[in-house]
Amino acid sequence: MVATPAWPPQSTPRLFVDHALTPGPLSLNGPPAHYLAQVMRLKVGDPVKLFDDRTGEWLATVASVGKRDLTLNVTELLRPRETVPDLWLCAAPLKKGRVDWLAEKACELGVARLVPVVTRRTVVDKPNADRLRAHLIEAAEQCGRTTLTQLAEPVKLPALLRDWPAERALFFADETGGVPAFDAMRAHAGPAAVLIGPEGGFDDEERAAIRALPQAIGISLGPRILRADTAAAAAVSLWMAAAGDWRT
Repeated sequence: MVATPAWPPQSTPRLFVDHALTPGPLSLNGPPAHYLAQVMRLKVGDPVKLFDDRTGEWLATVASVGKRDLTLNVTELLRPRETVPDLWLCAAPLKKGRVDWLAEKACELGVARLVPVVTRRTVVDKPNADRLRAHLIEAAEQCGRTTLTQLAEPVKLPALLRDWPAERALFFADETGGVPAFDAMRAHAGPAAVLIGPEGGFDDEERAAIRALPQAIGISLGPRILRADTAAAAAVSLWMAAAGDWRT
């Protein structure tokens, strides 16, 4: 007996739609329609997976293809929106390319919120929010995520510390030394954040201000010097292994 092909196929395109999805017709235009019709060359009846960061992932099929628009028929909910571990990544903006990589990995690793933090040695004061969000969306589309990492407005370090939530632990990568990261994270359950400094690190005054925060815990990421983007990915991975959803 010939096996029935999987439906929808693994090769089905995935797209983020920025409004709540429900069964029924959905009209697309602009870049999404161009991508499906011209790049993927979908025809009437072809499947598409959609997610909205609200309800989950949906199956749709192409109902019509125009020159500049495309209509889908949304049919069924495939998966509900995933539960997201309550971890923020607070990181100093990096140069173009490296900050894009950091945003992609934050989404892939399951970070709930990405907060650009401006410090005295920060090279880029105003990261391109539209580009970062585009990288977050693309990473979610490619990795099967049903949620998006929230992108916060850039905030200066003193304001971040002043308004820090009382219930959220702040693990900051301190190049002068700290508690081994995995041990510290395993010992503190609940809402948390990882704070990564710029390429030149925090200055002495900033480090003292961070350590003065009751929720702050200085951590060590091992004996080797890590670039800022590598440190961010390493710290998030350690938290996911110690306290996040990698334990399931």
